[in-house]
Amino acid sequence: MTQFKSDLLRLLDQRGYIHQVTDAAALDALAAKQIVPGYIGFDPTAPSLHVGSLVQIMLLRRLQQAGHKPIVLMGGGTGKIGDPSFKDEARKLMTDEVIAANVASIKTVFAKFLTFGDGPTDAVMVDNADWLDRLEYIPFLRDIGKHFSINRMLSFDSVKLRLDREQSLSFLEFNYMILQGYDFLELSRRAGVRLQMGGSDQWGNIVNGIELARRVDATEVYGVTTPLITTADGGKMGKTMSGAVWLNDDALPAFDYWQFWRNTDDRDVGRFLRLFTDLPLDEIERLERLEGAEINEAKKVLATEATAMCRGRAAADAAAETARLTFEQGVSGDALPTLAVPAEGIGIVQAFTEIGFATSNKEVKRKIEEGAIRLNGEKVGGVGAVVRPGDKISFGQKKHGMIVAR
Repeated sequence: MTQFKSDLLRLLDQRGYIHQVTDAAALDALAAKQIVPGYIGFDPTAPSLHVGSLVQIMLLRRLQQAGHKPIVLMGGGTGKIGDPSFKDEARKLMTDEVIAANVASIKTVFAKFLTFGDGPTDAVMVDNADWLDRLEYIPFLRDIGKHFSINRMLSFDSVKLRLDREQSLSFLEFNYMILQGYDFLELSRRAGVRLQMGGSDQWGNIVNGIELARRVDATEVYGVTTPLITTADGGKMGKTMSGAVWLNDDALPAFDYWQFWRNTDDRDVGRFLRLFTDLPLDEIERLERLEGAEINEAKKVLATEATAMCRGRAAADAAAETARLTFEQGVSGDALPTLAVPAEGIGIVQAFTEIGFATSNKEVKRKIEEGAIRLNGEKVGGVGAVVRPGDKISFGQKKHGMIVAR
């Protein structure tokens, strides 16, 4: 590990957040002598963020823990375009009403991770629609656009990927990186922001903003990116068979959220404990030394601590207890995913697709043939089985649900 002087970079380094830093020595020196306001942008593409955004939220939390000021930038303006970085095709354009509703819904999760207020290190939330919606096209081109090189922009991996595949990249999307760079300039003027953070796919956009601030205002600003968070088997963080792992309470039950973390690959436990919990490093080192069946205890700690941060300690403890009763004692628990059916019941195939354990009838039928579908602990023998209120269903070893009366 690099020997940093500032608490900020030392903390980020020790916990595995650093992939790239622009002028690490200068940022380290600045963070060691003053409060550094830093931001990350989040585009409101859905009513909730998912686990794939969690490392960035935790990055803001670490910034605050190290004595600096986190700024959450909501992309009410940039969300009208959509970030083309490493996307195969353009995002579907959203109406202003949908964007506003998504922003309002997403905001609720940040209060779980950050302390907001008026103090020098309290978090604040801003929306880039406040300045982007007011831009005049010709003045913006003259004052800002002249500082961007098309040759340079075409060289970025995020753009080259689309062009190399001969996939359309609209002029609308091409403007995204200019607007993101302008966000950095605007925030440096409005809030004294000196640091932008983001995932490794944002490196080119962050560098654009740094160069723009230097050219227009002669201001020195910095960037930090995190590594792409993949699982040990090479999968993308937060993507599961049943869809995205949402952060908002109303988008995913707390038990399902807990269970996602409980199902972490053995090889990822230590890394995820560092990134996604506040457990002390020496305790994490103890947990990751566990082997064999004991590693499951570390996974339960990870699941409970990660859930407590996002959903509250009471919800995390309830989920952990539900899992213990269900999987260790065979008793049903109140926090399991539920499916309401009429008293006469419904077919087993329909039940597994409606509860979200499978994406198609064909998948359920295949799993029945493989012996992976259970009803009240017993393997289901055929597609004619019926589930009724009070039944417990299982899909493999890790997905369990309760059937309740409609």
